[in-house]
Amino acid sequence: MIDDIVSADDSVSKTSFTVRERHLFVEGGIFTEQGLVENMAQTAAAGTGYKAQQDGKPAPVGFIGALKNLKISKLPGIGETLITEVLFKMQVMNAHIVQATVRVNEQEIASCELKIFLQDNN
Repeated sequence: MIDDIVSADDSVSKTSFTVRERHLFVEGGIFTEQGLVENMAQTAAAGTGYKAQQDGKPAPVGFIGALKNLKISKLPGIGETLITEVLFKMQVMNAHIVQATVRVNEQEIASCELKIFLQDNN
């Protein structure tokens, strides 16, 4: 649930996504909380997949293990573009801790810390 990778490197990934009327996570013209969390997770996945591709490896499969400090100040509407940035904070074995922030028109509308578990490709 991203349209484009704006940037990606070893520590930060940034994506854009424009909310569309008939999207799975749109209800009554508003993008839902679940959609925001999924957008954050997919931004993390896009960064991880991009790095794997640069290393000549297949993209790993990941699962959200936990959310921490989820804050949502506004739900975006149809036509609004989300700019989502994920900062990779640390890795312990196959668990990755990331901090995600979603902005619309440079205003922060949501943030949280995600614990994401990656499957071993071996």
